[in-house]
Amino acid sequence: MNRSDPTTTKVRLGVVGAGMIATVDYGILPNFAAMADKAEIVAIAAPVLDRAKRVAVEYGIPAWFSSVEEMLSSVDLDAVVNLTPIPVHFETSLAILEAGKHLVTEKPIATTLDEANTLCDLAEQRNLVVVVAPPNMLFPDVALAQSLVRDGAIGKVAFARVRSSHGGAAAYAWPADPTWFYQAGSGPIFDMAVYGIHEVTGILGPAQRVVAFSGITTPTRFVRGGPFAGKEIPVTTEDNFLLMLDFGASTFAVVDGSYNVLAARSPHMEIFGLEGTLNLYEPLPDEPPGTSVEVFRLDALPGLRGWIKPTFTERMFTSDRVASLQRAILLDHLVDCIVTGTPPVLSAAHARHALEIMVKAQESAHDGAVLELTTTF
Repeated sequence: MNRSDPTTTKVRLGVVGAGMIATVDYGILPNFAAMADKAEIVAIAAPVLDRAKRVAVEYGIPAWFSSVEEMLSSVDLDAVVNLTPIPVHFETSLAILEAGKHLVTEKPIATTLDEANTLCDLAEQRNLVVVVAPPNMLFPDVALAQSLVRDGAIGKVAFARVRSSHGGAAAYAWPADPTWFYQAGSGPIFDMAVYGIHEVTGILGPAQRVVAFSGITTPTRFVRGGPFAGKEIPVTTEDNFLLMLDFGASTFAVVDGSYNVLAARSPHMEIFGLEGTLNLYEPLPDEPPGTSVEVFRLDALPGLRGWIKPTFTERMFTSDRVASLQRAILLDHLVDCIVTGTPPVLSAAHARHALEIMVKAQESAHDGAVLELTTTF
């Protein structure tokens, strides 16, 4: 498939899941038009067939089904996007790969390391491309931070602090029932910490050990707004995580994953090195690339002492491209990898490493032990 040839057939995509990530303003379907020159969505599946049909009609998708199996057996597809809830990521992704289709899956890749190994092994055996959310390592400012740190802009890294939390779905006007976020198989470790873990390992490389604390902050949450306002939710899984990663050579990171951060003004990542510090902020709307990165260096010239904005060198996407794609950047990355044969930045191996950190963080918090990590990427 050669995208430089205008007669080339577009990559044919199927979508599994017609919920929030599929349809919210930053989601897959509202932003797919930005990549419609290279791919087409030809089918969607969701357990409630009426919901699948409504979404299909709204977005001009020609076929809809009530299961991934029915869709895979009925429609000719090149790749499938797995937007199902966390507890069924593995079984859905397995069905997609067993059908010989390339895969985009929402985070996390699975909920156990054995499941992740199965998916990674199957994709490798069948030469299938797997792209796994979150998309952060494709964002220009995160790529810039990675490049600066690896090029020695702040010297040897001593430690990093990573904020990877929000107030939890119940704290907002969530458009769907947020109960499942607080149940076993979900929680902030899989829902939120996954972002910070992907970013810090993407920037610093694979971690070697993990130790963590966790707990249930309150046994009951009440939904504060939206269509489920006032609903009482029993909290049956930990909603408050703090973990520490050891990268070797006395380089450490602290990552939070909690449903207890209602607001914050600090950078969401701070990296401290022997020759300086790098801050990475959440980008504001319409900011130019590089704006959310700042660096302090000890050897800065007198007139440049203090915090400076580094020169931005674009690597993968323009800021306009990221803004136009939103979550559909995952699909765009998959299609580019399929067409060019380039290995994905958002690789299954990286996602498996992040999952091992999350799973062993839970074990560490329960057992009070420092645990070795066995995966890499």
